Amino acid sequence: MDVQPPPDAPEFESWQSSRARIVNVLEEYGLRYYRGGRILPNGAPPPSVSFEPVQSANQGPRKPASVHELLITLVRGLPRAMHPLTNRRRGATALTFQSEYDIQDLLHAILRPWIADIRPEEFTPSYAGSSTRMDFLLPAHNLVLELKLVRDRAHGRKIGDELIIDIEHYRRHPNCETLWCVIYDPNHFLPNATGLVSDLEGERKTPDGSVAVKVFVLSM
Repeated sequence: MDVQPPPDAPEFESWQSSRARIVNVLEEYGLRYYRGGRILPNGAPPPSVSFEPVQSANQGPRKPASVHELLITLVRGLPRAMHPLTNRRRGATALTFQSEYDIQDLLHAILRPWIADIRPEEFTPSYAGSSTRMDFLLPAHNLVLELKLVRDRAHGRKIGDELIIDIEHYRRHPNCETLWCVIYDPNHFLPNATGLVSDLEGERKTPDGSVAVKVFVLSM
């Protein structure tokens, strides 16, 4: 799909026709192909390739070069990390990930070997007369991870408003320069995932604080 032969090569027309046929079939089933063999539902945010870890020459694993590179790998890998726990060998109790706490605990567990200081549920400064608890504060990196599970379609329509309020709280915290909002939507309840990412991502700055917001939408 990705390796295009030269236009003057004999196999070019065959490659072009086969590629178009695959793209059309995927579109019929509400799917879209991205470079690197990724297939996602239409409306899902396109995968970002700029943060992907670069593998060594022998294609073996390597240590991430930065905390952002590490988090990209772990956050995007959450659904894959769930799979062996929900599909365990015969006789073992399968785990479930039906609440935000379940997914937060998994994320906490896979972060622990890499990051020593993780502070769950630290309170934010007050905004509009109330404060909220962060999911995870990484003080050494001035970074907060906030994880949301989309419970149903009604929640999917409100989750953007929830995150806007959360962002206002986090913007006032002295140790929060970067906020990663991780939205787990296994049943595709979000009406417009791409629009949600576009609306929330970016620098949020006012005289009383600023925060850089990054948004990830994950599904099975």
